[in-house]
Amino acid sequence: MRRAATLCVAFLLICGCGPVTAETPVTPPVVHISPALDSKRARPDRGLVIRASGGRLTKVSAYVSGEPVPGRLDASKTIWRSDWTLKPAAEYTVAATAAGARGPATVAMGRFRTRPAGRAFGIAATAPLPGETVGTGMPIIIDFDTPVDDKAAVERALEVKAEQPVEGAWRWTSDTRVVYRTRRFWAPRQRVTVTAHLAGVRPAAGVYGATDSTFAFTVGRGQTSTIDTRTHQMVVLRDGEVAQRMAISAGMATTREYTTTSGIHLTMDKGNPVRMVSPGREKGEPGYYDLMIDHAVRISNSGEYVHAKDNVWAQGKANVSHGCINSRPDQAAWFYATTLRGDPVTITGTDRELEWDNGWGFWQLSWEEWRQGSSLLPADSAGGRVPQG
Repeated sequence: MRRAATLCVAFLLICGCGPVTAETPVTPPVVHISPALDSKRARPDRGLVIRASGGRLTKVSAYVSGEPVPGRLDASKTIWRSDWTLKPAAEYTVAATAAGARGPATVAMGRFRTRPAGRAFGIAATAPLPGETVGTGMPIIIDFDTPVDDKAAVERALEVKAEQPVEGAWRWTSDTRVVYRTRRFWAPRQRVTVTAHLAGVRPAAGVYGATDSTFAFTVGRGQTSTIDTRTHQMVVLRDGEVAQRMAISAGMATTREYTTTSGIHLTMDKGNPVRMVSPGREKGEPGYYDLMIDHAVRISNSGEYVHAKDNVWAQGKANVSHGCINSRPDQAAWFYATTLRGDPVTITGTDRELEWDNGWGFWQLSWEEWRQGSSLLPADSAGGRVPQG
């Protein structure tokens, strides 16, 4: 018996017997789609997100009303996100393919539907107007028809594309108004397109953007004006060359309201004529006036204009106005005819500073100060905004 056992062991050693290992099965990748396929009331504000686990996404297609849904893959190629929120009350079709290092690929496809908007949200007004030609300092101003609680969500939906790209930022000036200013003046002679991807954006509880909105404007020639109230002179440059020199008279500065503001103004609108009434004075009181003024170009909300006045005895010599800049009628008519909204007008020489929120005094803020009004900057422990980069 002992000899038989030994032979058996030897036989096993010679034959090299050992455990047999089966090939490990390959697990195919898994595709996750959010909103879930077959959803009937998906939230449009969360967008479309497709993830792959156990592999990478190799193909993604999404459509709504026959149009492709814009989106992009992350660097790992495992997550695809739509660029914007989704349209309310719309049906989406989605197909996504994920592949692993080996083995079969996974294809997920289907449909879902987003919930209706409920209360709709949109744009009430813009400046510039669609198709308008403007000056190089022109801001983009968007007024909404509903107060915005989630300002970051709305700000993320706003897109500005210029033919000559420039750095810019949005600043909220109220719950219904947001303003875009560039870091430096726009380059002249280019087209700028503004798109508000509001469809599906949720600015407040129970409110959704119903549609996207796009408008375009043109930046015209480069025209800037400088006014020195001490020398009583105004110089207008067009594309870097002197286009006009004008003798002027500025505010008499006997009161704050009669003091011209110093700073970077923008031309805002114009009229011929414009009715001008003395502020804070009743008819019959000293200093009261009620006049129709020709060729008036507004540069602030505190009653300041560049306008015509036939008092050439003061122009170039003394400041005698109620706060406006007046010039010889023929030169004022020229300035009126050649001005675009958003042309910069820089005034120096007075002790009254233009407030940044007086009219379009946005260039009074430094770039860092301007960016503080964006809802997309992270907040510090004190609640202030912290610029990045």
